[in-house]
Amino acid sequence: MTLGAKAYGTARHVAKTSRLPDYPQETSKDLEHVRLLAERIEAYLTGLHESRKAVEQHQDTDTVDLLTAIITEFEKHAWFLRASLEG
Repeated sequence: MTLGAKAYGTARHVAKTSRLPDYPQETSKDLEHVRLLAERIEAYLTGLHESRKAVEQHQDTDTVDLLTAIITEFEKHAWFLRASLEG
C-alpha cells in the first residue's frame, strides 16, 4: 500500500484466488486429516518456492530472506505431518 498498490486480503478474495484444493468437509479420520494437511502445505510450499525464485531474479534480498524463513517453518511442519503418516 505504501507504493500505491491495493492490498487484497479479504477471506472471499483469498478463497477465490487460492491454488489450494478445497478441503473435503466429510473427512473424519485423523490420519486422513494429516494427509490432507500435508498435501496442502506441500502445495503452499511450491508457491513459496516459485515466489522466492521470482524475487531472487529482482535481487530483492529482504523479501528472499522473509520467504526463506517462511519456507523453513512450513517445511518443518510438512516433515512432521509426513512423519506422522509413516509411523
